Amino acid sequence: MIGLFAVTAAGRRAAADLAIRVGPEAMVVDGPLAPALRRVWDRLDAAVFFLGSEAVLRLVAPLLQDVHTDPGVVCVDEAQRFAIALTGGPARRGHALAEQVADALGCTPVVTTAGDSTGSTPLDELVGVLDATADGDPAECGTAVLDGLPVRLENPLGFPLPALPGNVGTDVPDPMWTIVIDDGVARDRPDERVLRLIPRTLVVGIGSMRGVSRTAVTEAVAALERRYGLDPRAIRSLASVDRKADERGILEAAQDLGFWHSRDGGEELPLLTYPADALAAVDVPHPSETVRDAAGTPSVAEAAALRGAQEIAAGGPVELAVPKIKGDQVTVAAARVRPRGRLAIVGVGPGDGELRTPRAEAELRRASIVVGPDRCLEQVRHLLRPGTELRSGGPAAEQLAAEAVRLARGGNAVALIGSGDAGVYAVAGPALERAGADIEYVGVPGITAALSAAALLGAPLGQDHALISLSDRHTPWEVIERRVRAAAEGDLAVCFYDPRSRQHDWQLPRALQILAEHRPATTPVGAVRRASRDGPRVWCAPIGEFDAAEVDACTTVLVGSSQSSVIGGRMVTPGGYRWMAAE
Repeated sequence: MIGLFAVTAAGRRAAADLAIRVGPEAMVVDGPLAPALRRVWDRLDAAVFFLGSEAVLRLVAPLLQDVHTDPGVVCVDEAQRFAIALTGGPARRGHALAEQVADALGCTPVVTTAGDSTGSTPLDELVGVLDATADGDPAECGTAVLDGLPVRLENPLGFPLPALPGNVGTDVPDPMWTIVIDDGVARDRPDERVLRLIPRTLVVGIGSMRGVSRTAVTEAVAALERRYGLDPRAIRSLASVDRKADERGILEAAQDLGFWHSRDGGEELPLLTYPADALAAVDVPHPSETVRDAAGTPSVAEAAALRGAQEIAAGGPVELAVPKIKGDQVTVAAARVRPRGRLAIVGVGPGDGELRTPRAEAELRRASIVVGPDRCLEQVRHLLRPGTELRSGGPAAEQLAAEAVRLARGGNAVALIGSGDAGVYAVAGPALERAGADIEYVGVPGITAALSAAALLGAPLGQDHALISLSDRHTPWEVIERRVRAAAEGDLAVCFYDPRSRQHDWQLPRALQILAEHRPATTPVGAVRRASRDGPRVWCAPIGEFDAAEVDACTTVLVGSSQSSVIGGRMVTPGGYRWMAAE
């Protein structure tokens, strides 16, 4: 949620306009400023103030508590010349919001945090990306990174990282700083300045006798550090068999160690538990018939650790980091969720930067490699971190998808981009046909050509509708024609993608002919060339008069249903079923 606050008439008008541009997540907060701010502060991800910066600082200062949880704060001056990021907030939302506000209001964004102003990946953002604990001085290390000093990166588990500056690398000799990303305890480095990032990779399984003490459990868990060199801050969860869900010693130890999980409709649980038959199905190195007789499964500690890691990994790779070790009436084992390559499939919208989502821009900054068609890469080049690799791989979706999956499978953080929505006649399908569970997947929707064209025409898709590509490159024309005929018989409004090319100029006239057989000659046909790009052309004509020769490969064509009409120069398909009422 983004709260918008103003005290002057001009500020309130700007806030209302910004709320429309940002969308439903923005909320204009009414009432006296200070009490209104206190009322909603805990629910905000970010806040925009149309007020002087000194006044904003005095308002928010008593409410600020933690850099990782406080909302991002942006201040816009009364003349609306600048959008100033005062605090970053979670995932540096305030810094990105300053740019978004500046785009919407036509003013200049002001971001003074060094990492953001230079475009490089800030280290505290890297901490958030990895869901890690930082051990060391991120600010001092970040200064060294920004100053271009040699910084060595040690990433033995292979986490996919965003683009980092050229002075940060795995082969840097004589580094001024070393960044270590690992779940092991620190080794002695007396002559080095080290920033350790400890991701939460571990699930600890626990088996015990009935009545085990809290101390026995905590001592057994502590042995993972003492004997096997695992950092306790890397533990993400404790797990056991479900009959231990009420074991007081385990529950008390779990609470002492701070493990709480949201599961099963939001219920907060101190540990993960699984039925004995689910644990019995887990392949473990040290099964025990004695344990089977007592617990209904040949393994509790190892099986629960692996089962918990599998749940968290959601199909990704896991491994047994520490086999079961015995304590006083308790056994523990640790499983690791292995990092995997990351593939974000991102729709970058129809071309206009205002129609590109903030989440899409965040994913582009998260990637170290961006793959896409040349025209899409040019649209987003200015948003990327310094050092981000660009890969085109050819114009065909299959080629781009294969390249992106190959790179993600190699352990990289990859963004595969497509115009509009990447899942609509674009790269998402071919990519996901190739990608398995060994790749982490993130999907980011975009505004499609159909939606951007429809918005320029009016409301042609106000009722049931179909999207049909007229390209017979991968689909036989007989199949396409059958689909057009089905849409015609169903009286659906239709949006045609790929309506015309140099080699194929007869498909659109034929499709319009089929539709015309089932609806009035006055049915409107709308066309938009280069929707939401420079120099768009929008026109509309009755289906009996529409000239398909005016359409080219950059045009999207929308055909109304029998109920569609032109009202005030705008194409409208009524939202209600009026024909049913007429019957």
